[in-house]
Amino acid sequence: MTLENRIEAFVKLGKQLQDMTPEERKALSLIAQAKNPWFDENNVSAALQGITTLLDEQYLREWLYPYHLKQVTPKKVGVVMAGNIPMVGFHDFLSVLLSGHFLLAKLSSDDDVLMRRLASMLVGIEPAFANHFEFVDMLKEADAIIATGSDNTARYFEYYFAKRPHIIRKNRTSIGILTGHEEAEDLRALGNDIFQYYGLGCRNVSKVYVPEGYTFDKLYEANEHHKTILVHHKYQNNYDYNKSILLVNRVPHFDNGFLLVQESSQLVSPISVLFYETFTSLPDLRHKLADVKEKTQCVVSAHGWLEGSIPFGDAQCPMPWDYADGVDTMAFLQGL
Repeated sequence: MTLENRIEAFVKLGKQLQDMTPEERKALSLIAQAKNPWFDENNVSAALQGITTLLDEQYLREWLYPYHLKQVTPKKVGVVMAGNIPMVGFHDFLSVLLSGHFLLAKLSSDDDVLMRRLASMLVGIEPAFANHFEFVDMLKEADAIIATGSDNTARYFEYYFAKRPHIIRKNRTSIGILTGHEEAEDLRALGNDIFQYYGLGCRNVSKVYVPEGYTFDKLYEANEHHKTILVHHKYQNNYDYNKSILLVNRVPHFDNGFLLVQESSQLVSPISVLFYETFTSLPDLRHKLADVKEKTQCVVSAHGWLEGSIPFGDAQCPMPWDYADGVDTMAFLQGL
């Protein structure tokens, strides 16, 4: 296949996903949810919409243009995919196949239904792709590795794959910046960054930085509509558990009945908990952000006012060129 063939096939896949009826999306989500209760209809639909954006022809071509991709001698690229949110491994799937290499995909048991369905749809569009990827349990035959996991698994990956070219991704999370001058609409958009996918993604905001004396009343009021999140029993269980821990240990916190806000120097908060930390000035904020840069996936602020940040509501809307952990996957693949 030529690069043009591959691009055209993925563009057609995006159009097929866009044209799925609500009934088809619901049926797909029910199959996925049977294996992973977090993958409900709203989350699967949101993930499908995100992939549709990635596969927009204009965005794909803008992304690929600077690389001047040429025909390569295919290498076997092993990809260890995460399963925290639906189809989170799709960007790696897309990158390896567009680069012209052969993909060995080790799926997470939490997300094997949806990724297999996407792969099947792609082969239906362009049968030649059937000879360009394989789902595997072991990656012994891989010439290069892309692996996503926790800090603990990353240490294992770095040891096991040390002699092969690799990208190893560790725990990261996302940060919100509040000044106290945000409008209700801004705070609702931030709420989407907090609550979408139940807070399970590395692009979910798990911590906010606020000026000293900040009160969370407006944030709570703007996001009252998210209280239906408690309908999900696993989220409710996490909320009840974390609330009991805070109460037993007498940890000061705020609580609106479905989101706990706790002051903490830590970055990654438990499900149903939002950490916060105060800053005294813009230089102080920049210093704090610099200290946690290596653990931060993205930073959001109202309308993206802070340099290096993106607008509230856009955390879960990455473009093809928004690489996980800031590591250029396509450049890595091109250099194999």
